[in-house]
Amino acid sequence: MHTERSTNQRKELRDGKESCQLSFLKAVATQMMACKFKLRTLPRSRVHVWLIRISTSILLWTCLIQLTAWGQLWHPPLIRSWPLCFTLPHSHALAVRPIQLVQRPRRAYKNNGYLMVSCNGGLNQMRAAICDMVTIAKHLNVTMIVPELDKTSFWADPSDFGDIFDVNHFISSLADEVRVIKKLPIKFNQTETGTIRSLPPVSWSNDSYYRHQILPMLKKHKVLHLNKTDARLANNGLPLELQMFRCRVNYHALQFTSRIQGLGEKLVKMLLSKGPFLVLHLRYEMDMLAFSGCTHGCSDEETRELTKMRYAYPWWKEKVIDSEQKRKDGLCPLTPEETALILKALGYDRSTQIYIAAGEIYNGTRRMTALHSTFSNIVRKEMLLTPEELKPLVNHSSQMAALDYLVSVASDVFIPTYDGNMAKVVEGHRRFLGFRKTILLNRKKLINLIDHYESGALTWNDFVSAVKQEHQDRLGLPCKRQKIPDKPKEEDYFYANPHECLSGPHVDSY
Repeated sequence: MHTERSTNQRKELRDGKESCQLSFLKAVATQMMACKFKLRTLPRSRVHVWLIRISTSILLWTCLIQLTAWGQLWHPPLIRSWPLCFTLPHSHALAVRPIQLVQRPRRAYKNNGYLMVSCNGGLNQMRAAICDMVTIAKHLNVTMIVPELDKTSFWADPSDFGDIFDVNHFISSLADEVRVIKKLPIKFNQTETGTIRSLPPVSWSNDSYYRHQILPMLKKHKVLHLNKTDARLANNGLPLELQMFRCRVNYHALQFTSRIQGLGEKLVKMLLSKGPFLVLHLRYEMDMLAFSGCTHGCSDEETRELTKMRYAYPWWKEKVIDSEQKRKDGLCPLTPEETALILKALGYDRSTQIYIAAGEIYNGTRRMTALHSTFSNIVRKEMLLTPEELKPLVNHSSQMAALDYLVSVASDVFIPTYDGNMAKVVEGHRRFLGFRKTILLNRKKLINLIDHYESGALTWNDFVSAVKQEHQDRLGLPCKRQKIPDKPKEEDYFYANPHECLSGPHVDSY
């Protein structure tokens, strides 16, 4: 129903625009025909006035068309697309603003125990997990210890929580809802049995699970350690208060350290000084390719190297992977070569300012050739900041990723080539800040179009038309999350689209 209505709306808009253009051109043609009959009888000065009027009209119309095209390239057509997903009451139809946080008095509650958590994964996987765990602590009326970050994953980043996030702000900004402390009180360092009870909570659990399964253990043992935190809280079916609090932790409590924040702001200012910029989250690092088994465009030697790496890490469960089938199913990150084609088809020209938000591209000298030959203004943080500025962050992948996060959130356009944790969390943050343009690539559709174009089955013009048509409604605009009962991995991720926090009457009273 929504799709049919959206199609009709777009058709009416196109028809209206074409009708307007046609009417204008007819009017211009009529004026020009009239001029032919009047030229011989009008004085020379009158002829000049007529010609100036016609030329000015054509020039203004051309400028208007160019400005409209430029605006659509860099900004989402928000008001036009608002009804495509859902319609709010009229009084709130344009209430696309972040939550207005109001500082409330410190919350008093009986402490039910102490919650310790160990986050796992990269920066953005841990970021989402922290938000979930703080929300659970609030819900259970327990005291939370500042989270421990993952130091044993592939990235082996030794950073502590306070090396990445402003720990004092984190604690104080949440004081009215939940008590957070830096260390477990000494008297609890050892229990009667000599160890602290530790377990991984069940993935995608709702508030009832934590209230009936986790809370009794907290009351019994006084201290509980949750040793796995990724995707341990459901996307949907939670009380609105908890969903709103997840956003509060994510967008208000979790602020980066002043050093990271300062470098991020410097990067953004440098980029903005040269005009609009696009952030390309090019997920084409070695670990991504080894983990996913996506080797399209790789040499036999590179494929063997990536396969060897995949088998070397036991926690990467999937070992035997059909790379080409996975690519056709849209489950692989786009290659740099494929990305160059898509950006060009979307209308971005050679001079477009592109910031690459990524780690080291696998065999980048060879694989980035197509992108660099298509776009002449590609930069990375390593090109904009001095070695001295970056030195404290070297070998700290999460701190480096934090810089890319800040630039990605602030960019005019954000385009991820794979829907990993950073892509999703940044998408949600950009929605929260006013639905900033985020182009969500349909990789399955694009791979089919690219293969047809490269085989000669599609002309360039047809390819461009198909790419643009496919993504005209994939711009990070207002939309409710898709819910899939009993399949939480397949439904829309809460942190990619926290729509409960984005608008509506409840926002003003939060």
